[in-house]
Amino acid sequence: MKNIITLGIESSCDETSVAIVKNGREVLCNVINSQIPIHKQFGGVVPEIASRNHIEAISSVTKEALEQANMKFEDIDVVCCTYGPGLVGALLVGVSYAKALSFALNKPLVGVNHIHGHIAANYITHKELEPPFICLVISGGHTHLVHIKNYTEFEILGKTRDDAIGEAFDKVARVIGLEYPGGPKIDKLAKTGEPNIELPHTSFDDSLDFSFSGIKTAVLNYHHKNPNVNKADLCASFQKTATDMLEKNTKEALERLKVNKLVLAGGVSASSYIRNRFFELGQTKKIEVYYPDLILCTDNAAMIASAGYYNFINGKTSELSLNAQPNLKI
Repeated sequence: MKNIITLGIESSCDETSVAIVKNGREVLCNVINSQIPIHKQFGGVVPEIASRNHIEAISSVTKEALEQANMKFEDIDVVCCTYGPGLVGALLVGVSYAKALSFALNKPLVGVNHIHGHIAANYITHKELEPPFICLVISGGHTHLVHIKNYTEFEILGKTRDDAIGEAFDKVARVIGLEYPGGPKIDKLAKTGEPNIELPHTSFDDSLDFSFSGIKTAVLNYHHKNPNVNKADLCASFQKTATDMLEKNTKEALERLKVNKLVLAGGVSASSYIRNRFFELGQTKKIEVYYPDLILCTDNAAMIASAGYYNFINGKTSELSLNAQPNLKI
């Protein structure tokens, strides 16, 4: 069987990334140009600044990817790009560049759902992993429980009704004086604290949906009323309660579907505390638990190239009329 080389482009938020992947699982290169130092001074991502930086970076990042993989454009079989969800201006840069490459090279174009990419990151880290399984997608913009039936068929079991868990982490971090991005800072500080502050645990009857606005507001109010609170204890308490909510619904989903394979995906899956909690769950319930390498948790193009490969071999390609869809659903 002929090898299929996919070039992936990711520009949904504040990383300009281009990767080249063979057969969906072997990464030949994965170049990531992060804008975190630029946006840190603003306490979060500024969409217009992100878009401008994508425009400036994408050609040079693509050139670097080809050099690292020791390839030419002609060696690429399929051009893949994130077309949603994300910041519309940022998405348009990657989509437009991918469409131009597809047209100029006369190669198939595959639009990839950014969330599908996060899920596919696990196929790169775990070569043996195959559907079906349940995936907990936890990132700055999403919190979803998804039944992965096969490589291209997904069923949402539960999702957040308000804030995504990563958004809650960032807002809590900002209030207590930690730098952007907040998730890693909370994870680090919480290791020196105790989860001794009671915070609300939100759940819904007969639903696997999540809600993090209540706990986020509770932390903000607690910090306002107790400005001298031990920040490490507050971080530990917030992190534990938020993870309790994730674990409760995930356990229920695994039991309902009688599935013994759990996959974590998205930027928040890089949290050492969350990884340890779900590793312990796997040990207790005899469930196989998978999560991506740390470099593949945050936004990157290797995961887009992987997801694009599975779309392509299953006949899912895109027309050159492909457009950015900032609110694209799973």
